[in-house]
Amino acid sequence: MDIKKIAIYILIVFVLYTIINSPDRAAELVQVGFEGISDAAQGVGEFMTGLVN
Repeated sequence: MDIKKIAIYILIVFVLYTIINSPDRAAELVQVGFEGISDAAQGVGEFMTGLVN
């Protein structure tokens, strides 16, 4: 098997295990992830606006 596929399977199993055993913690991690993505997108937007002006 390809190492990349094995790593993806392990990651999926870990995520499912975390969700099943600690749904509150999993929800916190998802929220933090989305906040990080949102902050990054906002930063890129501000940078692009600065370039245009």
